[in-house]
Amino acid sequence: MNRHLSGMGWTAVAWAALAVVVLTGCGKKVSNCISGETPYEVAASLGLGWNLGNQLDAFRDGVAEETAWGNDSVTQELFDGLASAGFTTVRIPVTWKGHFGGAPDYAVEPAYMDRVAEVVGYAERAGLNVLVNVHHDGDWLDIKRAAADEKVNETVKAQLKAIWTQIAVRFRDKGNFLAFEAMNEIHDGGWGWGNNRKDSGRQYAVMNEWNQAFVDAVRATGGNNADRYLGVPAYVTNIDIAVESFVLPEDKADNRLMLAVHFYDPVDFALNATRSEWGHTGDPAKKASWGDEDNVRAQFGKMKSAFIDKGIPVYIGEMGCVHRSDARAEAFRLYYLEYVCKAAKDYGMAPFYWDNGGSGSGTEMSGLFDRVTGEWLNNGREVVEAMKRGIFTEDKSYTLQWVYENRAPVGMKDEQ
Repeated sequence: MNRHLSGMGWTAVAWAALAVVVLTGCGKKVSNCISGETPYEVAASLGLGWNLGNQLDAFRDGVAEETAWGNDSVTQELFDGLASAGFTTVRIPVTWKGHFGGAPDYAVEPAYMDRVAEVVGYAERAGLNVLVNVHHDGDWLDIKRAAADEKVNETVKAQLKAIWTQIAVRFRDKGNFLAFEAMNEIHDGGWGWGNNRKDSGRQYAVMNEWNQAFVDAVRATGGNNADRYLGVPAYVTNIDIAVESFVLPEDKADNRLMLAVHFYDPVDFALNATRSEWGHTGDPAKKASWGDEDNVRAQFGKMKSAFIDKGIPVYIGEMGCVHRSDARAEAFRLYYLEYVCKAAKDYGMAPFYWDNGGSGSGTEMSGLFDRVTGEWLNNGREVVEAMKRGIFTEDKSYTLQWVYENRAPVGMKDEQ
C-alpha cells in the first residue's frame, strides 16, 4: 500500500457521489463493485454491509449444514429484499469443515461448492457486492497448536492454501463485486485474553503468516483474482490487537488488501442484552460501565491513525445490536446503531450488521429479514433506516455531534 489519506475531510456529499459514479477497474457503478484509490473510497464502495449469519456458517456434529441452526435455506428473494432495503454489500460467512477430503488435496465436495456459488449468484443478481470467507473452521485452524509446533503450522498453511485455491479457482472469473476474506475470529479459545498475552507474540506472528498464505494462494490462481480485493483479519478481529500486531501481507496487486475487524462494544448491551441502555443519556444503573460514545470514537480513531491514514482500507466485518421488546431499550438500540454507523463512515470504514436470523428479542436475537421471503422481521425496517442515515445522509449539518445531541433517547434527568 502506498496511497495515503489526507484526513477526515470527506463530506457526506462526496460519499453520495461515490455511490453513483464509475470508478477505475469496475465498469459499473459502485453499488455492484468494490473499488477506490483511497480507504475512504473503498469504504464508500462497500457502503452499508449485512451478514448472512448462522446460515452457511452453521454446522452440526462437525459438519457444515445450512439449516443446522434454525434458519431455512436462503432464496433469491432474500437478496432482492436486501438490495431493496438499501444494503450495498453482503458478507457470506461459510464454514467448510466436513465438506473436504484429506491431505494433500483437501478436495472440497463439488455439491457444497456449488451451493456456495449459488448463494453468491443470488447476491450478484440482486446487484450487491459480496464477501466470502472461511468461518467456523477453528478446529483445523488451531492457532494455539500451530504457535507451539512449526510442523503443525506448516500443515495448517498447506491446508489453508489448498482450500482457498479451490475457492479462488471456482470464482476467478467473477467481477470485482466479489471479495474474499481469509478467516473469521481466529484465537486460542481465550478471545484475545489467552496464551496470546504471554507467548511473546508467537500467535500474532502465526496469524500474519496465515494471512500471507491466503493472499499468495488467491493471487496464484490468476484471472480476476490477480487484483481482487482481499480481506485479511487481525487476531480475533480485535481493534486493539490489530494496532499492536497486524502486519499487512505482501501482495503482487497494488492497494487491494483490506483489514477486517469486528465491533460489539459493549458486549453486555450489543450482544447479551443484560444492559438495556447505552450512551450519555442512559441510566447508569441500566447500562454498561464502559463503551459509550467516547469509546466508539477512540476505537475507530485507532483504526484511522494506525491504518486508514497510512492508506490501508479497513472494514468492520461484524457489528450490531440485539432486538429489545421494551420500547425504551429499543430506542437506545436504534441510537447505538446510528451512532456507530455514522462514526464508522466518518473514520473511513464500512460497517457490516450481523443478522443471525433470530426473530425474537434479547440475547442473540438480531434478525432483520426472513431468510426465505426477504420480508422484514420485527422492526427491521426502522433498524435499517437508522443505519442508512449514518452511512448515506448527504446533509452537511448531519454530523456525529448532531447524532449525539439529537438521536439519543431522552435521559432520566430530562424526563423530570
